[in-house]
This record gives sequence, C-alpha cells and structure tokens, in this order.
Amino acid sequence: MAVTFQETRLDNGLTVMAEIDPGAHSAAAGFFVKTGARDESPAIMGVSHFLEHMMFKGTDELSADDINRGFDELGARNNAYTTSEVTCFYAHVLPEFVDAGLALLAKMMRPAIRQDDFDTEKSVILEEIAMYKDNPFWVLYEETIDRFYRPHGLSHRVLGTERTVSDLTREQMVAYFNRRYAADNTVLSLAGAVDFDACVEAARALCGRWPRSGAERDESAPPTGREVFTLRSDRVNRAYLIGVSEAPGVGDDDRYAAAVLGQLLGGSDNSRLHWALIETGIAEEAQAAYDAHAGTGDLFVYASGDPGRIDQIREVIDAEIAGLIERVSDDDLERLRAKMATAATLGGERPNDRMQRLGRLWTSLGRYSSLEDELARISAVQRADLARVAERYPMGERTVGVMLPEA
Repeated sequence: MAVTFQETRLDNGLTVMAEIDPGAHSAAAGFFVKTGARDESPAIMGVSHFLEHMMFKGTDELSADDINRGFDELGARNNAYTTSEVTCFYAHVLPEFVDAGLALLAKMMRPAIRQDDFDTEKSVILEEIAMYKDNPFWVLYEETIDRFYRPHGLSHRVLGTERTVSDLTREQMVAYFNRRYAADNTVLSLAGAVDFDACVEAARALCGRWPRSGAERDESAPPTGREVFTLRSDRVNRAYLIGVSEAPGVGDDDRYAAAVLGQLLGGSDNSRLHWALIETGIAEEAQAAYDAHAGTGDLFVYASGDPGRIDQIREVIDAEIAGLIERVSDDDLERLRAKMATAATLGGERPNDRMQRLGRLWTSLGRYSSLEDELARISAVQRADLARVAERYPMGERTVGVMLPEA
C-alpha cells in the first residue's frame, strides 16, 4: 500500500501528523519544538540546548533512570538534538511499541527541572563547550557564523558560551520553557506502521492539557556581514578556511537550485572543489553545503591544508565559484540530480528519516510536501535556475574566516 499523509490539530494547538506506511516494519515518533538558539536573548544563549539535556532528567513522576530504562525496555533508538531553529525528541521502535514510546516521549516533554539536576547538568554543558574548543573547525565555524549574522539570533552558538551557561539560572530556564515549549509551538510527527487515529487520541490524552503561549519568531531576512578575518591558535598546525555567503531561505522555491549548487561546488566526492583542491593535492579537505533557515539561508565553504598554501587554497575556491555556472554541463547536472534523488529515496525507506523530514518541514513551513514532490522539484532544476540563484546570491560576497598556527 502507498504511503498516506494525515494531519490534525488538537484544541490547544498541538499539531499531529503522520506519513503512514502499513507495510513498514517499524515506526517513529518525534516532538519538534519550534525553538532554538535564534530564539534566545544573548544573555541566555545556550538555554535551548541545556534544556534539551534537562528533559532526560525526569518529571515529577519519572526519574531519569525510569526514562532511560523505559526506552531500553522498548528496544527504542531514541535521542534528541538542538539546532538554531528546532529542538527535537524522538524514538524509533517496532510497531507494537508505538503507544508506549509515544507515552514516554510525551511525559518527558514536561520535565521537573529540579535545581540539583540543573546544577549537575550545567557542569556537563560546560565540559561539552570546553571539548569543542579543542576542535579547530568548530571554533572557526562558530566565529564565522557569529560575524556573518551578528547581531541576529542566527549568530548564536547552540551550546552557548562559558559565560552565558555559567550565569544561567533555573528560573530563566523555566521561564523560557513556559514561553517556548507550548502546545501551539510544538509538532508531533509520526511515520511508518502507525494507527493515526489511535495516536491522535493518545496525544490528546497525554498532551491535551499543555498550555498555549502564542510564541512567535521574527522570520524576516537579517542583514549579514562581509569581512575577512584571521584567528591564530597554538593548538593547530594546519590551516583552516571557512566562507559563508547568503542563500535562499527555507520558504523560497530557489532552495532546490541552491542545494544543487552546493553539491556541485563541494559535495563529498566528484565536486568542483574535490577535483580542484583534493585531487591536485593542494588541500586535504574541501567541501560546500547549503543550509536553509526561516527567512534566509547560507552557503558554507570549507577547506583545510598546509598553512603555506592557504592563499592558494583561497584563490582556487574563488576561481571555482566564479566559473561554476559556465562550467556546469547538462550531464553534470543530470548525474547530480540522480545522486540527490537516490540519497533522498533511500532515506525515505526508513520511517525515522520520514518522520524527521516531516517534522522539520512542518516546523519550518507549516505545510506538507511529500517526498515525491520534493524529488520532482530537485529533478526539475535546470542550468537557468542555477544561474538565477547565483545572480541573486553571489557566492563571492561572503564572510571568510581563516585559522592558522601561531606565528
């Protein structure tokens, strides 16, 4: 039987939706809260990610051990993540455990946020921040994104900073939770072998009393920076380069062409940067990718190599960007569209991937688009579309960050 889509909204504003596949051998459920680093004030940067951790620390009725053991007993593959725009909590289970998995997820979505747990987890978050400071790519990436989007919320570090996390109070977290973790700011996404009507009734019983808050987000396109800067570190012996330029937002139909452009320029293999930098031995790593946000998007370029060749690496990147459109052949485009369609289709065979796509899409756009529709839009991208996007969003106009060893 074909995959079918169903959607409803509870009286309190919680949206429940599913891509139902009776022939699937598993099922997935996830709560997507429309909140992330961009929704935080600078003073509480990192609270979304910190709160993600606190959700696993227990409720008034369940301890942290109860939650962990509960998922283990279901054989669930469960986890959570926070981005600049969404926080997600999910579980992938066998069909017979959907009800129990959904119940456990729903209960943990109303955490106790006990002071002792808050204090303990704050130390964990600070250790995580310290760990990422040992990653040269991550340090440079955060600084580049900060400079590109500052002072907009998209400049915020998802983990926060040592200062903001150290200063954060439990009361600030509770206030943030009450404002953002509301029914009308949350989506329950389901996929696979699920009984939609039964899941809706379960959600109504479990989540029907969650309050509304009228949480909002400014989704207008922010101004972005244009600069070149250099960081020096005694922790590195290689050179790292990251460039970020403007691109279409998640609601812009040009996002499909932007995704193709990103793959043409710096996909994992057989891309322009791969052949120009890695195959020639000029750089050790080279990639590019498109990322869509509400109201805007960005195209990311990254390379690393010998510090003595960083100027050459940048020159090659600039040359590949400048000549990208004129060098794209119809055969190149056809191969790439087929590759992207294959990757999307393979993901679509897994209920968890379908659930994730569905939840993120609805959280971003508030509407449904089938996998088949998305594949058709990718397959319809032509060279003229690439040229239009490259003209609208010149990739040469960007913020560029370089990290080098101490002089």
